[in-house]
Amino acid sequence: MSDAAFDLRRSIPLPATAEPAWLRRSLILLVLAVLSVLVFAPLATVFAEALKDGVSVALASLGNPDALSAIRLTLIVAAVAVPLNAAFGIAAAWAITKFDWRGKAFLITLIDLPFSVSPVVAGLCFVLLFGANSAIGGWLVANGYPIVFAIPGIALATMFITFPFVARELIPVMTEQGRAEEEAALTLGASGWRMFFTVTLPNIRWALLYGVLLCNARAMGEFGAVAVVSGKIRGKTSTMPIMIEMLYNEYLSVAAFSMAALLAALALVTLTLKSALEWRYADQLAATHRH
Repeated sequence: MSDAAFDLRRSIPLPATAEPAWLRRSLILLVLAVLSVLVFAPLATVFAEALKDGVSVALASLGNPDALSAIRLTLIVAAVAVPLNAAFGIAAAWAITKFDWRGKAFLITLIDLPFSVSPVVAGLCFVLLFGANSAIGGWLVANGYPIVFAIPGIALATMFITFPFVARELIPVMTEQGRAEEEAALTLGASGWRMFFTVTLPNIRWALLYGVLLCNARAMGEFGAVAVVSGKIRGKTSTMPIMIEMLYNEYLSVAAFSMAALLAALALVTLTLKSALEWRYADQLAATHRH
């Protein structure tokens, strides 16, 4: 081979997948090994422990009135927190990406606050703010509207922990899309709501869906903040994660793992739904990312 041909060959950039086959296989095996230890093995253990005495025993433990109350409360809190956080996420992303004003960076920092604050600390803050010994909480309790150790407190704590997810998914997408299409719609005479439903919402629907799915998964699995504000009252303010801890501490392992298996199954359903939508609408997703 001549020196010129050798130099030309060296000047051609190699593709990103030009690593040796043994390196690619090693990386794949490493990733699978880590996933097996951190994800697959714990999941398999949870389902195995839940079913070790049979399916009927597991279902009977889930049919207990306290277990049913925990399941119902978890679904209610998620049904309240997720739509409200979706609305907040859209409003926050709109304010940050569509307008120029001082304080945008500070608002983004506040949105990220739940990621840096311990959920237990957040729950304690709600207790101090809305507890019976505080001015606001005392007035609410006296008028029959308790927040702490009641469902409203659980919903507030869950909303605080989960509100960054939707906004954090929407802000980069809406920043990349810019304002041109909305401004064109307004110029053509569209009202604000019509512009939102016909221009903005179709462009952000996939990011919004991902944020909602992440928010829902975290809302159903939240423990720290809810454990502080709920008081762990069995049959009244115990969500599924709290009920799992209570059952396990009482050495009711089958009941605890059955509840954990149900919570894991709900998370897997959320993940499966996300993956199915990605596969079904792959072309639309690619077009959205190109845009």
